[in-house]
Amino acid sequence: MCTSIRFNDAAGTMFFGRNLDWECGYGEVPVLAPKGWQYQWVFEDAAHHALYNENTYSGPHNVLGIGIVAENTPLYFDCMNEEGLAVAGLLFAGFAAYEQSPVEGKINIAAYELPLWICRNFSTLEQVEHALEKLAIVGKGIAGMEPSYLHWMVADKTGSLVIEYMADGIHVHRNTVDVLANQPSFDWHLENLRSYYMVSPEVPASCTWGNAELSAYGTGAGMRALPGDYYSSSRFVRAAYLNAHYPAVASEAENTTRLFRTLQGVAMIEGASRMKNGNFEKTIYTSGYSAATGSCYFSTYEDFTLQRCSFADFDLNGTQLVQKA
Repeated sequence: MCTSIRFNDAAGTMFFGRNLDWECGYGEVPVLAPKGWQYQWVFEDAAHHALYNENTYSGPHNVLGIGIVAENTPLYFDCMNEEGLAVAGLLFAGFAAYEQSPVEGKINIAAYELPLWICRNFSTLEQVEHALEKLAIVGKGIAGMEPSYLHWMVADKTGSLVIEYMADGIHVHRNTVDVLANQPSFDWHLENLRSYYMVSPEVPASCTWGNAELSAYGTGAGMRALPGDYYSSSRFVRAAYLNAHYPAVASEAENTTRLFRTLQGVAMIEGASRMKNGNFEKTIYTSGYSAATGSCYFSTYEDFTLQRCSFADFDLNGTQLVQKA
């Protein structure tokens, strides 16, 4: 289970981040895919090449994110390019349904390639949205691993969208709250927010019931309906509330604090939520991206220390994937 958010700082620059919640990590580290690195998409064909001749294509771009490498392919859990376009994949089990084989006339992408495909090829959310009209996501695994059933949040300074691929095809939603959690579908989560429209950071006014005058004990009373559990729908509501009400701040440090404190508000603590296999789920890592500085920040469950790397730390003229330990 996972949660992701985006927001703009006071200058209009995007910050984007996510919690990755699971029972264990996979050895994930920051991975750079420089634009000079050569990659052939699994189902690359004439439809791919036609895309490169359209004005929606603006790559290749440098891509930096958190993931693992298998068969010389970066399997990004989340990533960003130097133009400030970012992607995160979140579990969507029971709802996601991919194509069993390539679809003729479509741009066919294996599910594990999608974050790389978006960040390597495009500069803006508008370009991505246009290209998605021609996309088919194929349920192909890699290196003996089965495909992960996900939906994705894509973001830039103009906003965000959600990509969900289900049995009836692709669904692309403009994300008006700049938040994503797990199943059920995004439109269900958005409708569910209406149940919490009265939640407020303000202290409610006192009132009378009969002859009794009632007033709040103190601050926080306006949040009394906000769910505090780790269920996906609850995390979505809580993240949307926290993200919407955090006051705008100016500096890189302040906005990084905002990003990580907001995600901390929906982070999972080991021992609180047991999975069906008996293991406990926890927030394996939290990552954040600043489009202003081209930086990737991250911390792990075991180490609160905020680590940072940026495009400037790498040789962007290289031709090989780089994993930063």
